Amino acid sequence: MELKLTTATGRASEKALQISDAVFGRAFNEPLVHQAVTAYQAGARAGTRAQKTRSQVRGGGAKPWRQKGTGRARAGTSRSPIWRGGGRTFAAVPANYAQKLNKKMYRGAMRSMFSELLRLERLIIVDKFTVETEKTREMVAKLTALKLKNVALICVDPDDKLYLAVRNLPWAEVVDVAAVDPITLIGHDKVLMTVDAVKKLEERLG
Repeated sequence: MELKLTTATGRASEKALQISDAVFGRAFNEPLVHQAVTAYQAGARAGTRAQKTRSQVRGGGAKPWRQKGTGRARAGTSRSPIWRGGGRTFAAVPANYAQKLNKKMYRGAMRSMFSELLRLERLIIVDKFTVETEKTREMVAKLTALKLKNVALICVDPDDKLYLAVRNLPWAEVVDVAAVDPITLIGHDKVLMTVDAVKKLEERLG
């Protein structure tokens, strides 16, 4: 498949790039994409909550008072759940929310997503994308020239200038092609990729 590149000014370039049908020509598999997105979101959950049961709370070894004759209710420990400072009846424990998604399914979902981005004209490929300084206004000027808003920039080993220039823009994000994920792709209206990033992606997903 041959695709026309876009220039830094937002116009169609005379250059064309040969892209892989195996990565950018797949049918959209909605159930697989949904499973990949759900698994990625579930893996990001911390699940670090924890509470103590009555056996884990310190103290409470001695019986508070004798069994009979005091006029009070029977009590065997001061760490009972009904006592202040006692353990919880159904204590929360650390949870692992990770879902299994094998590599073949993950790669298939990513290929399906990139193919759909291309069909919907939400994927833009440029020869290079760099900034001279780490100033936000320079990044805004470049993205405005490309008529991009709410965009993910996918590059190969992006330098610090790109990260610094985009960090104050809540609607833009710079991502290394090796770390691209499903949430990044569905979370932006447009995806801007360099030619090097496309080639690297084809090596990973091809």
